[in-house]
Amino acid sequence: MKKNESTLNRNNFQSKMKCNAALIFIACIAFILGIAPVSAQNSGFGSEKTSWHGYDRYDFVMDEQTLEITPIKAPEGEKNGVGAPEKGQRRCIVIVPKIAAPGNPWSWQACYWDHRPQAEVELLGRGFHIAFITPDPGKQWDAWYTFLTEKHGLSNKPAFDGMSKGGVNAYQWATANPDKVSAIYADNPAIRQEDISKMVELARRDVPLLNVCGSLDFVLGCTKAVENVYHQAGGRITIMIKEGAAHHPHSLQDPKIIADFIEQAQAAPAAQPAFLDDSYVKSSYYSVGNSYIYLPKEDTYATCRGPQFSPCYDRYDKTIRSWGNTGLAVLVPKNPAPGKLWVMRADRIDRTTSEIDLALLAKGYYIVAPPLLAQRGPQREDWNAVYKLMTDAGFSKKPALEGIGASAGEAYAWAVENADKVSCIYGENPVLRGTMVTKGNPDEDAKVPHIDDLSPLAKAGASILHVCGSLDPWLGRETRVAEKKYKKLGGNFKVIIHKGDGHFAIGSEDPKPVVDFIVDKTQ
Repeated sequence: MKKNESTLNRNNFQSKMKCNAALIFIACIAFILGIAPVSAQNSGFGSEKTSWHGYDRYDFVMDEQTLEITPIKAPEGEKNGVGAPEKGQRRCIVIVPKIAAPGNPWSWQACYWDHRPQAEVELLGRGFHIAFITPDPGKQWDAWYTFLTEKHGLSNKPAFDGMSKGGVNAYQWATANPDKVSAIYADNPAIRQEDISKMVELARRDVPLLNVCGSLDFVLGCTKAVENVYHQAGGRITIMIKEGAAHHPHSLQDPKIIADFIEQAQAAPAAQPAFLDDSYVKSSYYSVGNSYIYLPKEDTYATCRGPQFSPCYDRYDKTIRSWGNTGLAVLVPKNPAPGKLWVMRADRIDRTTSEIDLALLAKGYYIVAPPLLAQRGPQREDWNAVYKLMTDAGFSKKPALEGIGASAGEAYAWAVENADKVSCIYGENPVLRGTMVTKGNPDEDAKVPHIDDLSPLAKAGASILHVCGSLDPWLGRETRVAEKKYKKLGGNFKVIIHKGDGHFAIGSEDPKPVVDFIVDKTQ
């Protein structure tokens, strides 16, 4: 046996032992408190049962017209599978775990019952129920959901498992019922065109997606379309593309990644920061850069991207909208740094992540972008209001400022007037001009003033770092001039040059020097 495969098997064994121990502990607590956990001996699904991969199976038939659900015993010849229902009926199945996890979570198998069921078996071991009803979605699926949640107390938000056509079914029902889904695992899925536009509703409700696909799968384009829509909508979507695999085989031979994804989706979300009110909308901020993992049982690599394989942070946007834009945007770290440190970012925060901001978030910094809603550009009053909001909430009175290009000029404009409120400035290919003006009706033909006097910043001891491309046309006339002036004033001014880069660079090649600079100057 290969060393890495042996290690993987040992880790899986240890994981299962920990999971079983946790479930036994939960059962003991429930017994002490007098709470009877749902189990094979006390399932409430009736006495007619068979076995499915070592777990109790309960079968039902549903009348398609009346929606009446009647328990039956699965025919012996079906074994682990399920036969076609009689005309006018739907077959329904529930598999019961030995000990139900808190909240009675369940996974809804959307098609092809018992096809490569390793993920379902793994979830059963973690305390999930598994449910199935004959496709396609419609009022019968709604009735089945009601039967399981209202009559039998299963979670109001099941996860979905959809392979191929099952992905179509999962997306169809979930987009029609976005408040009733906890997560969707789709494997080489197809999707109806009309459901793609509805995916935004799932993103708004923070329903995470995991799509596992083959690089040679003929419907891989469906997943890429969903990924693009979902990521732009601020939703969490993770992609795994198995190199050299086609439409079959589905799933992963080791289903731990799939089960982890579904189990983690049951956790309660982090609380919204107290300084933000109900006018803010939550979304997610994460890198879509590729990473690669080896799948030993498939003997191939998978290209992976998304929040299951990279850090993911909560993002909040104020819902005052102007031409599709939002107001103040806040990125929230998972573990805030002591002193409630934050960075005031002059640029809008779009869906293209900044490696610098990701590194700062990992160190506990909040990233805050003031609103940009006026046709005249950034407004002093808006920036002042953001500073007051943050400091009134106990955040540091000396944030770092960052900006790219002309946005860096706006950061300078505010910093010069508020030098005692700034710890440092980071500018990337900056243009030291400021359009920031007071509210009113200024002459739109007026020349944008150049920021020449940096003496207030030097006097306040604010440090400055510029990262510039060697081919940036603004390097000589902006950064080099400012550097000379600032050093003459006794200020700390450092420049990092990236050879071969122009003005519109794609971010710092290595975020560490910038992050170290900000950390050093703010702590």
